[in-house]
Amino acid sequence: MSETKENGTGIGFHLVLTLVVLACGHMLSNLVRTLPAIAVDVIAPDLGATAHEVASLTAAYHFSFAICQLPIGAALDRFSVRSVSLTLFGGTIVGSILAAISTGPLSFLIAQLVLGMATSGMLMCPMALAARALSPVQFGLWSGIILSLGNMGMLLSASPLAWVVDGFGWRAGFWVAMFLGFLIAAAVFAYVPNERPPQTKKRPLLHEMVEVVRLALSPTLRGLVILSLTSTAVMLVLRGLWGGPWLMDVKGLSRLDAGNILFVFTLAMIIGPFLIGLADSRLKRRRALIAGTHFGVGAGFLLMAAGGPGGIMSLLFAVRQMPTSYDVVLLIVLGLLMSAPPLIYAMTRQAVAAENTGKALSAINLAFFLGTAMMQSATDPIAGRWGLSAVMLFMGGSVLVATLAFLWFTRAAR
Repeated sequence: MSETKENGTGIGFHLVLTLVVLACGHMLSNLVRTLPAIAVDVIAPDLGATAHEVASLTAAYHFSFAICQLPIGAALDRFSVRSVSLTLFGGTIVGSILAAISTGPLSFLIAQLVLGMATSGMLMCPMALAARALSPVQFGLWSGIILSLGNMGMLLSASPLAWVVDGFGWRAGFWVAMFLGFLIAAAVFAYVPNERPPQTKKRPLLHEMVEVVRLALSPTLRGLVILSLTSTAVMLVLRGLWGGPWLMDVKGLSRLDAGNILFVFTLAMIIGPFLIGLADSRLKRRRALIAGTHFGVGAGFLLMAAGGPGGIMSLLFAVRQMPTSYDVVLLIVLGLLMSAPPLIYAMTRQAVAAENTGKALSAINLAFFLGTAMMQSATDPIAGRWGLSAVMLFMGGSVLVATLAFLWFTRAAR
């Protein structure tokens, strides 16, 4: 693998297969993360809870996911990607079973915590391997490919999961996740080599975890971390929690129709990383591209709120609310624009010394998913008090503010 990294030419078939297999783990994590969005209305009464309480319970997933970025980064520096990945799949299988047999809010909370911990390294495993084995240019491309493959998990939790939930109940979705966990783990065991990272002077685990936090707070990464707190958060909270209720409760669609629209939205999220990677290679203005796409995302959320009942766009066109086609267009545009994480990873790798690459990527990943947990926790009371239009306004405003902060703190890197 080191030879491939040095010469910067094409990569071998076995490395491609390894990265694809590991990316399937990220796909599974996206499936279990976003499943509640299409089934919250049936999960809540079955658990004896409200939809807003289920939203709070699923926020526990993101908190445990974010916190575990610290030990995951250290583990990948000490053990093989294969052993770390197989351990995570074992936890994912257990968490899926616990979710499927949950009988109330407490047991569902425990399942979410286990799933968050178990899937916390599903993205970092292929990213860490790619960072070691590929040149900087190849890494920028493959980080987009890995995220695109992972986003296919959200395709599965759209129309296919809507059909499963309608036909067999929401618990069947978690049984499907358990089955996929066994399947992908078998592929990891068969195809991912058991190669440990190069041995360096080992430092205490606590010291390594503190280093991740120190990097996250450093001036070098401050702007990227602030932007990362909202970048992935708005995508996952929309796709994983409020997208379904917005289309079903506000727009009055059936579960299957909402699932079909979320399916199209997710397709745009899969295509987006490829397009933004192409634009990055052609324009060679990474910072401007990151800022521009995020400004577009913030504006898209504001326009979505404006098209809701009593919104500015609805009043302008003298209708109660804008038609569903309006939301479909906005969701496609948002899906394409929510593709900057590969560029954030690539800009992070450029900003730090080679020996700090793994910890810096863990710091950004920590910000991505800690921000998601914070965003989900913040939007739940907003939805309960002011409705889903207010949620869209809050998420859009958060992205715009974070983008301005990113531009300010990275102004010396232009």
